[in-house]
Amino acid sequence: MGIIYKLNEPVKAEEVIQVFKNSGITRPVDQKERIQKMIDQANVIITAWDEGKLVGIARALTDFSYCCYLSDLAVDQQYQKSGIGKQLIERLRDVIGEEVALILLSAPGAMEYYPKVGFDKAENAFIIRRKR
Repeated sequence: MGIIYKLNEPVKAEEVIQVFKNSGITRPVDQKERIQKMIDQANVIITAWDEGKLVGIARALTDFSYCCYLSDLAVDQQYQKSGIGKQLIERLRDVIGEEVALILLSAPGAMEYYPKVGFDKAENAFIIRRKR
């Protein structure tokens, strides 16, 4: 049947935690309530499903006018290199439109991935890191 993509489909923290764990992304997976808050407060969530199993997620915060922060892009390692991440990004871009810049902070291990899916590397970013 193939991968099914859904926009703002309700997801449970446990499902997202499993994708985070299986993807290799570093997130506070031992803090279920925090993960649930991350889900609940996102403006846009695009999910990828394989026969009812969550296998990928793009979670974003946006004003739908000028900028959008892609805070999570995670795909289960068993499904990586099959175009799911690229499809999640494309579907997010469809939702936010062409006038909205898509911005993200990359994990060190993903620095080579993002240029392959259309991102330009920016040298003008700053961060105040979270304390926990």
